[in-house]
Amino acid sequence: MVAADSLVSALGGSFFFVEVAVDALGPLTIVALRVGLAAVALNLIVVVMGLRMPKDRPVWTAFFGMGFLNNMIPFSLIVWGQIHITSGHASILNASTPFFTVLAAHYLTGDEKLTGGRFLGVMLGIAGVVAMVGTDALEGINTNTLAQLAVLGAAISYACAGIFGRRFRTLGCPPLVTATGQVTASAIVLIPLALVAEQPWLQPLPAVEVWGAVLGLALFSTALAYILYFRILATAGATNLLLVTFLIPISAILLGTAVLGEQLEPKHLAGMALIGLGLAAIDGRPLALLRRKLAHSV
Repeated sequence: MVAADSLVSALGGSFFFVEVAVDALGPLTIVALRVGLAAVALNLIVVVMGLRMPKDRPVWTAFFGMGFLNNMIPFSLIVWGQIHITSGHASILNASTPFFTVLAAHYLTGDEKLTGGRFLGVMLGIAGVVAMVGTDALEGINTNTLAQLAVLGAAISYACAGIFGRRFRTLGCPPLVTATGQVTASAIVLIPLALVAEQPWLQPLPAVEVWGAVLGLALFSTALAYILYFRILATAGATNLLLVTFLIPISAILLGTAVLGEQLEPKHLAGMALIGLGLAAIDGRPLALLRRKLAHSV
């Protein structure tokens, strides 16, 4: 339980840290620093634990593929999106990841097909997203709408990464090595890209709190979060991780409201409620518990 609570804080904190840094640093610079510093930390942990990074080309091809889907695309889209929407808003949209994962698994795998409960959960989740985006999207595409679509694109990328990551079971890589490999691959691509595209050395020197946010984002919300993620996955399974997903916006909203003075509109809270009901329907256990209680009360 402690590990799950820590994971929620780490991942929820990522939206807060991005919001602090996004006004001072370019999106690619933030993402490059995030994966670069996390890669250094994780590689040090690998050495300390006596593990070795693989040298096989197929494994590193998989690392780059996983890094592309799980780091490069979603991190970049979320940071760009948070230029225009609040951290709490972005975190709620990101909580739609399990719905896209269920759909992707149905079409791309042979052993994770849609059930009635999962289908209901997906429909509730889609309703929550529609409630949050609102009717503004029907009046034309504006910056706010594009920012929300960017975060949803990140959720879709995370979902595809979850399916892609299944191949590491057959490659013989320990979870920590997999996490380190994908973050390192992401850093190899993103650091030169950020240097060329944004030339961060030409920008004003960021304030101390911005550097603190970057360090928190890299060490707490990336390196530590990956360690906790794989620990929970190994001990509690993917279903419990699914439930943790919905707690992340709560952490992000509390930080954004208390520290940054952010406010959410009623439609955002309605969307979060529908997404929460959808996750409960996908998991199945809350509904089963309710049925048992109703059966005992009759």
